[in-house]
Amino acid sequence: MEPEKKRIYIADDDDSIRQVIRTFLVNDGCETEDFPTGDALYERFEESPCDLVILDVMMPGSDGFAILTKLRRISTVPVIMLTARDSENDLAMGLGLGSDDYITKPFSAMALLMRVRAIFRRIEFESAKFRPARPETRFGRLSLDEASRSILLDNEALPLTPTEYGVLRDLMLHPGEAVSREDLLNRVWGFDSYVETRATDDTVRRLRQKLAGSGVRISAVWGYGFKLEDGQ
Repeated sequence: MEPEKKRIYIADDDDSIRQVIRTFLVNDGCETEDFPTGDALYERFEESPCDLVILDVMMPGSDGFAILTKLRRISTVPVIMLTARDSENDLAMGLGLGSDDYITKPFSAMALLMRVRAIFRRIEFESAKFRPARPETRFGRLSLDEASRSILLDNEALPLTPTEYGVLRDLMLHPGEAVSREDLLNRVWGFDSYVETRATDDTVRRLRQKLAGSGVRISAVWGYGFKLEDGQ
């Protein structure tokens, strides 16, 4: 049986960019739908969610950051941001709002395809890697279900994006240990440049909000990284 095709939504107001991205993704075996505005993409997503979103920042109507914010209220779908400005503020904004990756224009369609493949590969690898029986990983009121790629608080799954899951999973597998930002970047995102170190801090900030009241806290290790602690 052939694997089910991944469905990807693309929003960019440049017709030629959408066409190039669509061509590369379809030739790689994906199904795509593309939209000239983020608002149109979001409306379609509400009707029928997809497996991944590619979202331009600068578009008519709501910009990419606004659409990303709306998506994160209803879904943990992986999101790749397209930005025309090589600005740390833009990159940090997208990562801080919950995007999983970004690519700066102008870019090669092959480079974007590699990012898409990397996200799906990471999700599939993490789902399959730990399926053999192993002791249940727990930390305080949290439990890790690696087969379904979910982390449960009192047996209820937390609403985590793929990168949020990756960071919290990594910390749970190293309970009470200090984990460096560089290790998180390599293991969760697969990159380690200076700009992207903001990704870990912003992801941890979102995780702290989602863990509020759980008794589990993510503490900063100054100049190094983070560690998971049980406050109860």
